[in-house]
Amino acid sequence: MTVDCVLDTNVLVYAAARPGTEEKKRSKARELIALPFGLSGQILQEFFVTVTRKVQVPMRSVEALEWIEQFEEQPCVPIDVSLVKRGIESAERYKISYWDGAIIAAAETLRAGILYTEDLNDGQLYGSVRVVNPFANL
Repeated sequence: MTVDCVLDTNVLVYAAARPGTEEKKRSKARELIALPFGLSGQILQEFFVTVTRKVQVPMRSVEALEWIEQFEEQPCVPIDVSLVKRGIESAERYKISYWDGAIIAAAETLRAGILYTEDLNDGQLYGSVRVVNPFANL
């Protein structure tokens, strides 16, 4: 499996946001989900929890599942022992959270050159993956 980019949870959450919520970020995120991209099981789990429990106006579970089904066509790295170990290694190497390390490990698995996220340093290279904050100039 190879993809050009991986979209982090926050990109998916902005894409699924209700109209009028962070409209510039929502618009940019919707542009990104129209392109081919990769995911991980972790990203989908985080998406579900965030949109059903952590946003100001939570989605119903069935709505969140409909969004996840839209992403089903994209390559997705499953969470397994190998990914967990590589996530730990990335977290230790780059002094970042395990969760971010696991997403970088998933991006590396998919041979993605870009990870779109607002959670890590824009422009920084983590191994073979460059972080791009798609919302940096909005």
